[in-house]
Amino acid sequence: MSSHSVAATVASLMPRAKEELTELVAFKSVADFGQFPRSESEGAARWIVDALTAEGFQDVAVLDTPDGTQSVYGFLPGPEGARTVLLYAHYDVQPPLDDTGWATPPFELTERDGRWYGRGTADCKGGLIMHLLALRALKANGGVPVHVKVIVEGSEEQGTGGLERYAEAHPELLRADAIVIGDSGNFRPGLPTVTSMLRGMTLVRLQIDTLEGNLHSGQFGGAAPDALAALVRVLDSLRAEDGSTTVDGLAGDAVWDGLQYDDEQFRQDAHVLDGVRLIGSGTVADRIWARPAVTVLGIDCPPVVGATPSVQASARALISLRVPPGTDAAEATELLRAHLEAHTPWGARVSTEPVGQGQPFRADTDSPAYRAMADAMAAAYPGQEMSQAGQGGSIPLCNTLAALYPQAEILLIGLSEPEARIHAVNESVSPEELERLSVTEALFLRNYASGAS
Repeated sequence: MSSHSVAATVASLMPRAKEELTELVAFKSVADFGQFPRSESEGAARWIVDALTAEGFQDVAVLDTPDGTQSVYGFLPGPEGARTVLLYAHYDVQPPLDDTGWATPPFELTERDGRWYGRGTADCKGGLIMHLLALRALKANGGVPVHVKVIVEGSEEQGTGGLERYAEAHPELLRADAIVIGDSGNFRPGLPTVTSMLRGMTLVRLQIDTLEGNLHSGQFGGAAPDALAALVRVLDSLRAEDGSTTVDGLAGDAVWDGLQYDDEQFRQDAHVLDGVRLIGSGTVADRIWARPAVTVLGIDCPPVVGATPSVQASARALISLRVPPGTDAAEATELLRAHLEAHTPWGARVSTEPVGQGQPFRADTDSPAYRAMADAMAAAYPGQEMSQAGQGGSIPLCNTLAALYPQAEILLIGLSEPEARIHAVNESVSPEELERLSVTEALFLRNYASGAS
């Protein structure tokens, strides 16, 4: 089996891949069932069951996980005595945010300017299609040389830990020699990249109460404690003057010694407005991969339209804190809660509630699987060698798998390069990246099976 024949097969399968991704994107599979119907996620899970069954997978099952969502599992047997590789993706997606900000409908895959737009195209429904393409290419060129397990999660974006808890309760289910997490991305299009580090994450809901009810701001303003103003004070305490994250007791001076991220390139990738400065200190790589980062995800307070002249009795916010390897997410959660409570002014009543958590992750990059992946990437991306980068996001399952299977080699690849704009409006995937990474994965499975390095 040559790399050229694998590449030719994947190229011939791309029209089918587009049709399948179109079908998957159409499911509004946001795992927040207060916003989107549960039936949308269940429909996506059934689609995946049918797809795996059609590919010859055995033991295909919908797993009801403890957080009330569904993951999909399947097993494809390989030759006797072969190694086992687990392929991961997730089918749940982020909400579309502002529908009016999308140039095309978020749940309709639309081709524009050489990219495929739609929620989940890159993160991470496209990752499942990547796995299917790689397996189909191997089948057409001599067969799949390893045992393959596929797990497709239904609540990764919510961070509610359903699949992690299920895996812990069924430790043999996902056991493998190597694990490919298809939920990261190249450092930039055309530069093959393995993500070797992930920051962890904690989510905390903050509630501040000061009055029994709202008051007229003309009659009581100036002496009555304003809960919204107190919330603003607390949130401001989470950042230094330069924008660096400041949580009492949490270190924020680590450095990243790997692949660096040019400041101007980052500005372009992040679409920073002209004249607006980047925040924080150190290199960009330090800030987004090696240090904690706080983000206010949402605030409950009166909208501008329809607001009344009132002193607010209550206000709340949802706060995300990303934590780098070397920092325990549970400890960071408690430090964040203590900080919020300590910095609440005026004796206001304050409550903090943890609502999600995931540990950071660092891979062992000195392993046979990484050498097999390096060879695969060099073949799929002629003239390029594999790079290693960090990623500011978190995939909590990685640490669960690493703890359950300490001998397994874990690699992170995927379609979420900067132009994909995951979690934002107008998310998209590059079909060229989908094609080349599918070739990469097929060649990796061949290399890993044979022990090539």
